Amino acid sequence: MSHPTQDQPQPGELMARAAVTVFRLNGQFLHVAEGLARPAGLTAAWWQVLGAVLHEPLPVAGIAKVMGITRQSVQRIADLLVDKGLAEYRPNPAHSRAKLLVPTPDGLAAVERIVPDQRAFADRLADRLGPDELQNALQALEKLSQALEALDAD
Repeated sequence: MSHPTQDQPQPGELMARAAVTVFRLNGQFLHVAEGLARPAGLTAAWWQVLGAVLHEPLPVAGIAKVMGITRQSVQRIADLLVDKGLAEYRPNPAHSRAKLLVPTPDGLAAVERIVPDQRAFADRLADRLGPDELQNALQALEKLSQALEALDAD
């Protein structure tokens, strides 16, 4: 492995810049998501939690793990979604106390209302960045996430 020269940024600087960029990206994605979700009567957070259970029911702890946020945050949102009739809790055969969250037909319909605008936005982003560059960015973010996860497991 080569060592950085005077012209190359040090790992600490690169990590700090990556973190700031990811924090900014998070804010930018949340801003876009709020705009996409609002016409469907959702918030970005509600959309994220519903999206996590679209294809399979999950307990709150499972949703939190997928989303990379605290169980308490997901619990609060899941309870709101249930109160609004957008999701419901079902028994979990694997764990009697950890109920599974599933979207209701109204929750599914709300998410479906977002899909056309989300696809149009994704197409505009791909046009701006280029599909190959968008793919490269995704792969780099996934590699960074996997490396951080591996270090956390150590």
